[in-house]
Amino acid sequence: MKQLAFFPSSSMAWYMAKTFLKRVFAVLAMLVIILMSLDLLRQSSDILAVPGNGSSQIITYIAWRTPQVVAQFLPFSVLLGTLIMLAGMNQNSEIVAMKAAGLSAHQILAPLVVTAIGIAFLTFIFNDHVLAPTSAKLKAWQAVDYAQVPGQSDIRTRVWVLDGDDLIFAKTVIGGGPSMILKDVRINARVNGELTSVTQGPVARWTNDGWTLDDATTFTVANAATSSARTVRFGQGLEPSRFTISSLDADSLGFAALREAIDAQKAAGRPVEGAEAAWWHKLSGPLASILMPLLGSIAGFGLARAGKTFVRVVIGMALGFTYFVVDNFALAMGNLGAYDPFIAAWAPFFLFLLLGETVLIRSEE
Repeated sequence: MKQLAFFPSSSMAWYMAKTFLKRVFAVLAMLVIILMSLDLLRQSSDILAVPGNGSSQIITYIAWRTPQVVAQFLPFSVLLGTLIMLAGMNQNSEIVAMKAAGLSAHQILAPLVVTAIGIAFLTFIFNDHVLAPTSAKLKAWQAVDYAQVPGQSDIRTRVWVLDGDDLIFAKTVIGGGPSMILKDVRINARVNGELTSVTQGPVARWTNDGWTLDDATTFTVANAATSSARTVRFGQGLEPSRFTISSLDADSLGFAALREAIDAQKAAGRPVEGAEAAWWHKLSGPLASILMPLLGSIAGFGLARAGKTFVRVVIGMALGFTYFVVDNFALAMGNLGAYDPFIAAWAPFFLFLLLGETVLIRSEE
């Protein structure tokens, strides 16, 4: 009956779980420290270049940027923690002892999978209550080049507006009413749906019932010519209120808030396929932690004296990193509308779940 039990030994299960957690969070701490140090070397000069910014702004940047690094590299840490732990146990013949005691490969790996389920649950809570709000604050701060941020409701990013047949894009919209400012503006002029010219400029302001774009350059499609910098008038009668609805930023919204925003965009007739894929991925993304013990299990099985432990570790690492590549590719296809949002978010998880189980069954044999 012991061979049919999920945890034949509670002591062994606690030992495996604690060892696994220690390895995972040790790797995560190392990655966060190294990557944040490198990121600060790149960003600190931009932050301190703003008059009035000092050490407190550096600390603020660290506080808002660290959750992004943690969320991005936690699954990598679970993978590397699995490989380090199982390879070490294999080298010390602990895996051999467990199998000699009658434990199967599934029973050996069960404490790691259960622990990974707990990590996945905590990751979802962390992403929803810590990552989303700090990402929104950091993006708003970066939108004004680390200067003083106006009220959070006064900044919108990546706004598209249709003016007749022309498409107007503003990377950042600051303020409201007549004092509204558009930054990094691009005007795609079209005739009967065909692009005729592209005008770009850094700043546009509302003046005389229209918009004035300073230092603008225009690329004309017909003769492939680019004009020199000049002032351009556009959007006559295009009220500032038209720029108050921004594109959805899934990373800056929690699970429930993103669902509400998708429903609002859908009611307004806007395409939401990419946002739908991102919403589903808020569920499937944290579950990547569950896959890592399965994909990395190949490092723990096989005789260490055969001299192939390093090869097994490399194979396990390759399987894990391949999952992240496939997951990002599927999500990109979902954003483009090439894949159904549900398929884009969940197909990589189930594909590699089957692959990981196949690896484990082969290890059992």
